[in-house]
Amino acid sequence: MKLAIITVTEKGVEKAFFIKEKIECDIFTISKFMREGTFLIENGLQNFFERIISKYNTFLFITATGIAVRTIAPFIKSKDKDPAILTMDEEGNFIISLLSGHLGGANEATKILSEITKSIPVISTASDVSGKIAVDTIAMKINGKLESLETAKKVTSLIVAGKEVNLKVPSNMENENPDGVIIISNRKNIEISKIIPQNIVVGIGCRKGKEKEKIIDAVKESLDKLNICEESIRLFSTVDVKKDEIGIIETAKFFDRELRIISCDEIKKIEDRFEKSEFVKKNIGVSSVSAPSAFIASGRNGKFLVEKLKYDGITISIFEEETKRDEKR
Repeated sequence: MKLAIITVTEKGVEKAFFIKEKIECDIFTISKFMREGTFLIENGLQNFFERIISKYNTFLFITATGIAVRTIAPFIKSKDKDPAILTMDEEGNFIISLLSGHLGGANEATKILSEITKSIPVISTASDVSGKIAVDTIAMKINGKLESLETAKKVTSLIVAGKEVNLKVPSNMENENPDGVIIISNRKNIEISKIIPQNIVVGIGCRKGKEKEKIIDAVKESLDKLNICEESIRLFSTVDVKKDEIGIIETAKFFDRELRIISCDEIKKIEDRFEKSEFVKKNIGVSSVSAPSAFIASGRNGKFLVEKLKYDGITISIFEEETKRDEKR
């Protein structure tokens, strides 16, 4: 949780510093109540919020709820994109999960902060009120992505209504990942919601100067061959010698994923496990790039779906991580 606390009163600042003693956060307030350890709210709340919205995933407004609503209103997009928004009164009596309760983590943050401040948590999402789990909560728990918000909403409504909904997880998603599912049922309509685990690490190696378009095409073709969703990519990896390779950098940006750089020294320790290239060894000092970098970047838990695919001076390795509930990366 990357937390920003926004407040416009003296008591609010005091409450924010109490929270800061327990959990890492940044505190923002107006000039009148600035003190060491706070940051200034400039040019009005909406302009200020627009500048920082991309820098945090959780916002706590220690203000009237109406202030928070008017501040965030122009920037609300959808439940799979919005940050977690919470509000708390300056006395710390109540803390409210206001926006993005499930996917954004506002409900979970509300519970954590209510324990710290001894406030009463106010969570109004139907599944939580009824003590049942929503589809988007399941997605959040496994660091997955919903294929469709609409089908997730429909299936969650069945759960809340007390209907029978089965959760099918292939062998804890560790040893199996089927390409097809057969449903045997006498029901005329069955709502199905798919969650895509983000558990794929893509290792990339390439000759100097390879264009981003060719590397992107190689990644897409590799995923297509394996029937893997692009959304399941968690990160890309390559060797430190290639850290400034524009084609690789731009490929990671195209898919909007992290590019993790692995040092040659780390790869040397395990390079004997992988297919070797004397040409690569001669040029950069290690005999393999894409496979060992993917293996190391993954945390080494899982399996290769393909150790190496070659595309005219480009190598792609696809590693599938073990995915477990509440896994922290």
